[in-house]
Amino acid sequence: MHYNCLIVDDETELAKMTAEYFNMFEVSTAYVESGAECFAFLKENTADLILLDINLGDGTGFDVCKKLRVEMQLPILFVSARQSDDDVLVALSVGGDDYVKKPYSLSVLLAKVKVNLKRVEQIEKVRQEAESVAAASAEHAHGEGAVCSHCGHEIGEDAEHGQGGAGPVDAFRLDEPTMSVILNGERIALKAKEYALLNCLYRHKNTIVKKEVLFDEVWGDSFFSDSTLNVHIRKLREKLEENPNDPKLIKTVWGTGYYLEIEG
Repeated sequence: MHYNCLIVDDETELAKMTAEYFNMFEVSTAYVESGAECFAFLKENTADLILLDINLGDGTGFDVCKKLRVEMQLPILFVSARQSDDDVLVALSVGGDDYVKKPYSLSVLLAKVKVNLKRVEQIEKVRQEAESVAAASAEHAHGEGAVCSHCGHEIGEDAEHGQGGAGPVDAFRLDEPTMSVILNGERIALKAKEYALLNCLYRHKNTIVKKEVLFDEVWGDSFFSDSTLNVHIRKLREKLEENPNDPKLIKTVWGTGYYLEIEG
């Protein structure tokens, strides 16, 4: 059976109440109480998103997340009563997409879940469209010759491919519906906070963005430490830079902030 959301939390009453609330708003939700139950559930069912507690009776949510990330790229939102910055950093480092502190508002949590589910839907739509285009291109190539994977035009022996109406491959473009970035023609998927951070840097491209501005625009009223910001910057560099240790796109201005250096 397929569910929009799976809650993994050993606080049974809270998990049950949250699942019932989500189901009321047509977000199909189930809950389990341990890591072992989570993996057993996913052998028989599927889910678009997981809400994961840190403290579980048979281990930690960190371990569960790391195991899930080996095979799955679905959004994982940590939900925990643990308040320290270290816990937030570990949660993000092992593959978590967000961190929600208990006690939480059911309406706010539902809103966060819906945003991530919308992103999943958009990514799936783009994937299906890409597969459709690839299939059509392959069929066309089989009948009439090779087709360029970027522009969709037939490549002939005398064609000046890459010039004229097709235009250049995208050097850098943000795609909000799928929360991804097109970099040199390649689509790179980002997590919600990674996209929000990159979007903020892009709006202020080629200018220094102070840390305070990033905290305000990306995290809103929530306070996060410099370490949290550094983790997200590092994750972006690992995805976007040829050499994350020698970044060419996202530059650091020590003690002040960051800036995104791109042409145009």
